[in-house]
Amino acid sequence: MLQIGHLTITHKKDLRTIVSGLSFVLNPGDKAVLIGEEGNGKSTVLKWICDPRLVEDYAEAEGTRTAQGVVLGYLPQELPEDDRELSVYDYFSRRPAFQEADAAELIRMASALHFDSGLFYSAQLMGSLSGGERVKVQMAALLLAKPDYLLLDEPSNDIDIETLEWLEKMIRNFAGGILFISHDETLIERTANRVILIEQLRRKTVPRVTVANVSFRTFMEERQRSFAKQEQEAVSERREEKKAMERFRRIEQSVEADLRSNSRQDPSKGRLLKKKMKAVKSLEHRYEREHGEMTAFPESESAITIRFERQKEMPAGKTVVNLELPELRAPDGRLLARNVVLKIRGPEKIGIIGRNGAGKTTLIRKIAAELCSRSDITACCMPQNYEEELPFGKTPVDYLASSGHRDEITQVRTFLGSMKYTADEMFHPIAELSGGQKAKLLLLRMSLTEADVLILDEPTRNFSPLSAPEVRGILRQFPGAIISVSHDRKYLAEVCDKVYRLTEEGLAEETSFQKK
Repeated sequence: MLQIGHLTITHKKDLRTIVSGLSFVLNPGDKAVLIGEEGNGKSTVLKWICDPRLVEDYAEAEGTRTAQGVVLGYLPQELPEDDRELSVYDYFSRRPAFQEADAAELIRMASALHFDSGLFYSAQLMGSLSGGERVKVQMAALLLAKPDYLLLDEPSNDIDIETLEWLEKMIRNFAGGILFISHDETLIERTANRVILIEQLRRKTVPRVTVANVSFRTFMEERQRSFAKQEQEAVSERREEKKAMERFRRIEQSVEADLRSNSRQDPSKGRLLKKKMKAVKSLEHRYEREHGEMTAFPESESAITIRFERQKEMPAGKTVVNLELPELRAPDGRLLARNVVLKIRGPEKIGIIGRNGAGKTTLIRKIAAELCSRSDITACCMPQNYEEELPFGKTPVDYLASSGHRDEITQVRTFLGSMKYTADEMFHPIAELSGGQKAKLLLLRMSLTEADVLILDEPTRNFSPLSAPEVRGILRQFPGAIISVSHDRKYLAEVCDKVYRLTEEGLAEETSFQKK
C-alpha cells in the first residue's frame, strides 16, 4: 500500500502553495491519473512521492508518505543529465535487474516495446536517442526491476502509436498500483480507474485537490453535471432572493414613510410603527444570513484563451509543399526512407505518424527549412525540443515584448494572463517553466505573427487533458496550413484533414483517422 497524507507543497521562489491537503491511498490494481493545468505541480507531487529529496532545491513540502516494504519504479519526465552521456548499454548495466535477466526475457521486453533487442547493448548515447526511444529504454529498465508500484511522469510523450497501445495494455494489466501523469486523453480514458485533480483557483492563489474513484470520462461527465446543477441552484436562489428583497424594500419604504408622516402625532401608532421597523430590521438580518448560506457558483480553472486573428486565410489553390525526396537520411547518414513525396495545397492540415526512429522529426525539419526560406509564405515552428526555438535565459515578457516599450509590455502581460501565467511566472526565466508553459508560449508567439503555415512537432504533447480540447479547437480553426508530427490520436482525428505514415518506403496515407 502507498499512502499519502495531507501533502502540502509550496514553491520557495514565489512562496506560492501549489498543493494543499492532498491525501489518498493507492492499492494494488489502482490506476490513478494525476491531472491539472500546466505548472500546477503534478511532476513535483510525483517526485516527492518517489523521494522527497528530489524537490528540496525548489519546494518545501509537508505531509506523510507511507511506502514501507514497497518497491517504487519512477519514470521522470526528462532524462536526467547524468544519464544523457551514458551509452544505452552502460545505462542498463548500472541496473542489477538487467544483469540478472536472461536473453529470452530481454527479447520479450524489446518485442513488447517495439525495439530491436540489440539496443540493450548499443553504444549509442542515451541523449542521442529520439524522444520515444528514450521513453522505451527507461520503461524497459523500470519493468525489468519488477516494481510493486509505478510512478510515471508522461510515459506517453513522444512514443509511437504502436507503443501507446502497448502502454495501455501494460497499465491495465499491471498487478500493482500505478500513479501516472499523461496528456494523452485516449490513454487516460482507456486505463485510469481513479482521478486526482490539482487545481489553482482565483489567479493561482487558492489550491484545490479532488480525488475521485471513477474513470476519467465518468469524472469529467459528473464534474460537468455537478457544476451545471450547482450553477442552476445558485442562479435560482439569487433570483428568489432578488424577488424577496424587492418585497422587503417595499415594506421597509412603507414603514419608513408611515414613521415620517406620524411624526409624534399619535404616540400609540408611533410605538406600533417602531415595532414594525424592528421586525423589518430583523427580517433584513435574516436575509443577510441566508445570503451568506446561499449556494456558491462553481469554481474551476478557466481554459486558456487564444485566437489566431492576425492571419489571412490561405488560398485554396496555393502550393504550400511540393516535396519529392529520393532519400531521407538521418544527421548521422543513416538511410531512413526512400521516395518521400508530399504535396500540400491551400489550408490543409496534415499529420505525420510513424514508428519511433522512422525519421519524422528529420523530415519535418527539412520541410521547415524550405518553408521558412520562402518569401511567399510566413511559416512558424514548434519543435519537439523547445530549446531550439525558445531563448531559455529570457523571461516570457522579454521574449514576446522585444521592443521593451511600456505599451507592448502591458499588452504582452495581458496575453500571458489569458494563457494562465501568474504575474511571477511572466518574469521567471523560460528555462524554469514547465513543458506545458513553454508550449503555451510558443503557441502564443505564433498567434501574434501573420503566419499562414504552422510546422508543429508533437504540438499537444505538453497540454493537459483540460487544456488540450481548447488547443485542438484553436488549431482546427487556424485559417492556414498545418504540417505536424503527432501521436495524439484525438488531435489526428479532430484537426488533421489527412494523416500520412512514414515508413522506409516513404509516406503512405492512413485512412484509420477520420476527422470529426
